[in-house]
Amino acid sequence: MINRFFSGGLIAAALVCISSCGGNSSNNDNSNQSGSNLASSPSVLVLSNRADLVSGDDVLIDVLPPAGSDASSIKMTLNGQDVSDQFSPVSNGNLRGLVTGMKLGKNTFVAQLPGGNATTEIVNHPNGGPIFSGPQIQPWTCQEGAVDEQCNQPAEYSFLYKSTDSTNNSLQPYDLENPPGDVAETTTDDGTTLPFIVRLETGYQDRDQYKIFTLFDPAQDWTAKSQQPQWNGKLLMTHGGNCGAAHSTGNAPTDDYSGTIPANPVFEQSYITALGKGYSIVTTALNNAGHNCNLAVEAESIMMVKERFIEQYGPVRYTMGTGCSGGAIVQLTVANAYPGMYQGILAMCTYPDVMGAGAQFTDSHLMRRYFEDPSRWGNVLWTPVQFGQVAGHISHVNAVLADELLYKAALNPRNDCDGISAEERFHEETNPEGIRCDVLTYMKNLIGPRAPEVWTDLEILRGEGFTGLPISTEGIQYGLNSLRALEITPAQFVELNTRIGGLDLNQNWVPERIKADEPALSNVYRTGLSNMTNNLENVAILNFTGNDPGAAHDTVHAFWVRWRLDRAQGHHDNHVMWGGPAPLIGDPNYVYLGLDAMSDWLDAIEADTSDLSIAEKVIANKPAHVHDACSDGNGNFLLEEMCPEPVVTYFGTPRTVAGDDIYGDSLACQLKPFSREDDYGPIPFTEEEWLRLEELYAEGVCDYSQPPMSQQPTVAWMIYEDANGDVIYGGTALPAAPDYSGVGWASPSFSVFKN
Repeated sequence: MINRFFSGGLIAAALVCISSCGGNSSNNDNSNQSGSNLASSPSVLVLSNRADLVSGDDVLIDVLPPAGSDASSIKMTLNGQDVSDQFSPVSNGNLRGLVTGMKLGKNTFVAQLPGGNATTEIVNHPNGGPIFSGPQIQPWTCQEGAVDEQCNQPAEYSFLYKSTDSTNNSLQPYDLENPPGDVAETTTDDGTTLPFIVRLETGYQDRDQYKIFTLFDPAQDWTAKSQQPQWNGKLLMTHGGNCGAAHSTGNAPTDDYSGTIPANPVFEQSYITALGKGYSIVTTALNNAGHNCNLAVEAESIMMVKERFIEQYGPVRYTMGTGCSGGAIVQLTVANAYPGMYQGILAMCTYPDVMGAGAQFTDSHLMRRYFEDPSRWGNVLWTPVQFGQVAGHISHVNAVLADELLYKAALNPRNDCDGISAEERFHEETNPEGIRCDVLTYMKNLIGPRAPEVWTDLEILRGEGFTGLPISTEGIQYGLNSLRALEITPAQFVELNTRIGGLDLNQNWVPERIKADEPALSNVYRTGLSNMTNNLENVAILNFTGNDPGAAHDTVHAFWVRWRLDRAQGHHDNHVMWGGPAPLIGDPNYVYLGLDAMSDWLDAIEADTSDLSIAEKVIANKPAHVHDACSDGNGNFLLEEMCPEPVVTYFGTPRTVAGDDIYGDSLACQLKPFSREDDYGPIPFTEEEWLRLEELYAEGVCDYSQPPMSQQPTVAWMIYEDANGDVIYGGTALPAAPDYSGVGWASPSFSVFKN
């Protein structure tokens, strides 16, 4: 079925550009031939991935015969061995083959005709990884059944079905030998009616699990050369919530609210609905942020499972993601740091990245320590209302939940983590050389280690620098706007700021403020860990958001995405927000309505064969019915604009109360000299209070008229190891994708990797 999307536009685009674009990845061996002979050479399309990032010893390739040639006379070789028998014609006239038997490293594929040859270099990487994420997390515990230390294991297949029993909402096991008698029927969005039977493929890549769900007819074959007709060509990728640092294989989540919202039949039904419409669903343990909060590994896993899908099931029209909390983080950061992974994003309970929330929750953690122990207040009294005012929220509960549920679990190196025993785990006193289970350590390849000249005694003992701290509290004047608004007194302002202190590398409180390390601070921007949104112009984004429940998933985080897009692009025309009264998600029905709306949007882009850029197509083809909107919480749109207050209310953060900008990505501010002449409100300070502030801010206070320190755009498609497999901390950009590779990732209008 999907072949129709490669029958015209892709071939035309490929042939036109082969003759006019000044180069192609096939490296056609025609440099000594005349121009007329160039047309007699076959062309090669590497479908399943970038030709330089293939894995698992196989790759899906199309060979395009020259006009008027006999396709059967084309000979294909891999590293000099004839592989022609792995190819056969598909409906568009191409020869398609799943080429197996590649060696690790560089492979040479040649399509030969008497008139000319097409030679393509393909780089094969291990199925167990890594590819671009750099040296892998160690130690690592594989699943039972793994056949080697890279957790490889042959794929297994099982079947599920939907029952006609309306009280049974889950998919049930399906026995091929004894088929059940209560199998429901479904009609896909292309009009194909068939029994609701699903095949589940479970396998392992990059040392962790993946799952592929497809609506499947057990009586028919399905290969990349011949797809079953019920597949609509669309791929839906689900994700899990939270932010964690596992050291063992896990389970690919089948509920993208994992770790965020308790199991709910509505959400489970959304995936059954997608399957019934003809979507295929893929999920990996490594793009569950609660299991793996490492951007490069998330992207690598997504790339590898897409390759696996295309090689086994066929080229994809487009991929859309869906996810809440950490699932939104994965989609938005991967889409920005590795453009082309997704064509559409469905984000809920949204955070734009880990680092912006990390800065907010660092402040919350420190404020909790101060506010919740009156013995630390000094000579002032605080009310619970003032706790929230200084934090920028309606109440202190938000800080408590953010701290307990997210901050402590992610950043304390003494925490439990899967795969690490209590005896192996780090403790600065009892096991100083143990495994640190915090997410900064987990992302060390991206952030980089601290320089030897600033090592602590523990780092010297271990012979390595800890991962650098990319978040600073230096110069922040907490509660400044509350002071100006007469919500707190000068004495409270002074006591808070002089007593709030900071945290050392092991998350122990110290009286000094936190100073960010370099190059850690620069690296979190370059790598995309702090999402600058500068590479999101080619992605359609639909964001569901509800009223702020004060549960650490602040509604303002969704607006951070919009505001950053405005800053990066000058508009947010590729970003649609649907609001509603349901906390976090706006409306439970959005999981259904959003799937259809995003499909309409991407279908329209796909159909646009004009010369517009992808970014222009995303905007030009946004359907009239896909726009900001507000629902009643029951699937009914009330307003054709984002919900006003009080239906959807958003708050600030401790840093915005301190005078910071709205974007939520200021991890360290530039400083200016402290001055008594600045605006500190109408109530005067005592001389003693001024002196205490001058001592605290001897190096300066935040200058929010300047951009945040070291802030810079995200560099797309980074790699974190060199040719010898040694780590490149902070990464370096991969070369441009070889032309005409990865073209099976999306229809031609999305131009995934075309240079």
